[in-house]
Amino acid sequence: MADIIYTYKDSVYANITNKCNCRCTFCIRFVKDGVGDADTLWHQVNPSKEEVIDAIKSFDFTGYKELVFCGYGEPTCQLDILLDAAAYAKKEKGLKIRLNTNGQGSAENGRDIVPELSKVIDSVSVSLNAPSKKEYEDVTRPILTNGFENMVEFTKRCREVIGDVRWSIVDVLPEEEKDRCIALSNEHNIPLRIRKYSNN
Repeated sequence: MADIIYTYKDSVYANITNKCNCRCTFCIRFVKDGVGDADTLWHQVNPSKEEVIDAIKSFDFTGYKELVFCGYGEPTCQLDILLDAAAYAKKEKGLKIRLNTNGQGSAENGRDIVPELSKVIDSVSVSLNAPSKKEYEDVTRPILTNGFENMVEFTKRCREVIGDVRWSIVDVLPEEEKDRCIALSNEHNIPLRIRKYSNN
């Protein structure tokens, strides 16, 4: 059985689904079964809301102040579970909640989900991956149409409504692409985190 709650470095993560609407060329789930202390993050069947909440309930969060929704799938593909589990973790465990996402959530759910997220999510990290539509689609391979535009608009809405929002890219991008990502982040007033790529 796959881990729902796992730790990696100094953080605790919730792996609530294996469904994803992107097929990123660099995705770690195509390289290995688990991350951090998780033996596997591949669910045989995606967990129910009750199973996710039970996993949060039974985990000892001593020494941790934040729960990050991020696993081997896109959390907003299971929006109801994400919202209810985040609400439980905030209320019962007193945790800050971060969402790591590909930014396709509103398009996936057919509506602007940011107001709903804002009630339970404290911060959002959106994978930018590339500075233009073609480069983004080549690397991210989104299933939904207009993936790049969906991601940009979602991030801008999160910035307006939630506030603590950033884009992220990996440091293996060519310098010229990184420079254009920085320019895009400056254009939209969205902080950019350049993180070290790791397949560990």
